[in-house]
Amino acid sequence: MNAPVKVLSYVQAAEAIGAHAAGRPRPGTEKVGLLDAQGRVLAAGVVADRDQPPFDRSTRDGFACRAEDAGGALRVMGTVRAGEVWHVDPLGAGEAVEIMTGAPVPAGADCVVMVEHVVECGAGIELQVGRMARRGENIVPRGAEAAKGGVILAAGVRMTATQIAAAAACGYAEVEVFQRPRVAVLATGDELVQVADAPLPHQIRNSNSYSLAAMVAAAGAEAVVLPVARDERGSLETSIREALECDLVLMSGGVSMGKYDLVEEVLTGLGAEFFFTGVEIQPGRPAVFGRAMGKYFFGLPGNPVSTMVTFLLFAEPMIRGTAGESETSPRFAQATLAEPVKVKTGLRRFLPAVLESAVEGSRVKLVAWQGSGDLAATARANCFAVVPPEREALAAGEVVSVLLA
Repeated sequence: MNAPVKVLSYVQAAEAIGAHAAGRPRPGTEKVGLLDAQGRVLAAGVVADRDQPPFDRSTRDGFACRAEDAGGALRVMGTVRAGEVWHVDPLGAGEAVEIMTGAPVPAGADCVVMVEHVVECGAGIELQVGRMARRGENIVPRGAEAAKGGVILAAGVRMTATQIAAAAACGYAEVEVFQRPRVAVLATGDELVQVADAPLPHQIRNSNSYSLAAMVAAAGAEAVVLPVARDERGSLETSIREALECDLVLMSGGVSMGKYDLVEEVLTGLGAEFFFTGVEIQPGRPAVFGRAMGKYFFGLPGNPVSTMVTFLLFAEPMIRGTAGESETSPRFAQATLAEPVKVKTGLRRFLPAVLESAVEGSRVKLVAWQGSGDLAATARANCFAVVPPEREALAAGEVVSVLLA
C-alpha cells in the first residue's frame, strides 16, 4: 500500500519545507579553531570586544585639520601613520597633520582633506581652488561600525571568509559551532552497480550516491553513504531502518509509479507521515517528503538531474535547518535570458544553464540536454534557469530566476 497522493505546487512544497526546517531542534555544539570554522554554523554569537573602529579613523591619505580653517593656508605640524598616535597637543586654528589611511585622527581635527585636493603653500598647504572641506569628511567615527559588546555575528550564521575575518577582528581564536548533522544517503535500484564496476548493457553506475554525498558536505553536514538498496521489500526496509538512525535521510530512486518503486510502500509500513508525494516541477515531480520513526526523509527521483534539482530545492534547506542555520532558503538569482525558451505549461521548469556574470549584469543561456538523465549536459551547467508554470515561451532579454547549484 502506497502513501496517499499529495502533489503540491513548488510554492506550497517550499513553504512546507521552510516550516519544518525552521522547527528543527538545534544540534549539539562544539568549539573549533577559527580557521576550522569555514562552512560551520555559529552556535553562539560573536560580539565586539571593543568599539569598531576603536578611534576616529582616517579613510584617506591626506591632511587632518579643522574644516572651518580649510579655506586658507594650513601649517603642517607633522605626520601620523597607521599604527601611530598623535601625542602632541590638539590641533589649533590654522594647523594640519599629514595623515595616512587607517591612522587615528588627531584630537582637534574634524575632517581629512585628500592629498590629491591640496597644493603646497610655503611651509604648509591649502586646498585647490574650488575645493571645500566638511566636518566629518573622510573620517569613520569611533564605534560607527560596532559598539563594544554589540553583536557582530548572530548564532545561526554560516561561517565564510567574511565572517571569519569579522570574528578575527573581535579576538576570537575559536568559535562555538553546531555539530554537523549526519545525513544518510541511500540509492535504490537493481540497475545500479558500483562506480568501479563495468556495467552490463542494462545497468548504470551509481552516480547519485556521489552527487548527494558531495552536496550534503557542501551544505554543512556529514554524509553517511549506505550500500545500494535493491528493489525488494525486505532488503529495502532493512536499509531504510538503518538510514533512519541518522539525523536525516536522503533516498534516490523507487518513488515513481512503477511496479518495483517500493520506497513509499515500505515507508508507509513503517508508519511514515507524508507531507507531499509529488511536486509540480520538472525535473523532479515524484519527489517525496515525510517523517518516519521521528526522522525526516526525502525520496528523491532516481534520474540524476532530478536528484540534484530536488536536493537543491528541498533537501538542502532541510539540512541547513538541521545544522542550525537561520537562513535555509534555496539560493536564487536573477539574470537576463541570452536566447528564447519554449516549454510546455503546467510545471515549473528547472533547466540546466550557464550563468555568465559581469559587472553590468548577468546573462543565462540554456544547455542543450536530453532530459533528467543527461549528466553530461548538466556537468556543463552551473545553474538551473527557472521557467514559471504558466509560461510556454520566454523571449531573449527577459529577466528570469536561476537556481544556483
